[in-house]
Amino acid sequence: MKRKTSHRKLSASQWRWRKFRRRGVVFAMFLAGALLLGLADRAGLFGQRQDPDLPRYNEKLFTVVHVVDGDTLDINLPDGDKPATRIRLWGVDTPETVRPEHPVEHFGPQASAYTKREALHKAVRLELLPHRTRDKYNRLLAYVFLPDGTMLNRNLIVTGHGYADPRFDHPRKSEFLRLQTQARRQKQGLWADPHPNDWPDYISREK
Repeated sequence: MKRKTSHRKLSASQWRWRKFRRRGVVFAMFLAGALLLGLADRAGLFGQRQDPDLPRYNEKLFTVVHVVDGDTLDINLPDGDKPATRIRLWGVDTPETVRPEHPVEHFGPQASAYTKREALHKAVRLELLPHRTRDKYNRLLAYVFLPDGTMLNRNLIVTGHGYADPRFDHPRKSEFLRLQTQARRQKQGLWADPHPNDWPDYISREK
């Protein structure tokens, strides 16, 4: 003799509640999965994660391991797949010495020698700007402070080893332009024996 199975009929509100609970369980499982994936990514399980530039470099000490030219150098911290981080000094532009198919410019070797003398193999402190930390070549943009507390960017302009670059905005732009005017009047460095044909387009030809 077959046993009759009785099914309790659910009201409309009970059906809605059951459907809501099922959706809630699915949503909770999705949220938990997304959270776990996020934690795994932060832990580096999907590949090495590059820290943002500000906490990685700003106000930190590093050793200069190579000087490319007067306004560009390398520090001892890997950057992606590169063994060192390349630094482009904020707000200063020195005469060219290493650009491919470009002649060595007047006072370029002296500017490179100055940066090597002041910074190579020394501990320097970097100061980054939050509005822009990299240039179009992916070089880190920074003010570089030497062991004696002075700023390499500023020193290059004061001593006439580089130009104050007005093409990009930064907090010390006006100061650097003022210092360049003083160096020019005092005939410091490259201003002592100026070669106007070598000057960048942004430098006035007026004496």
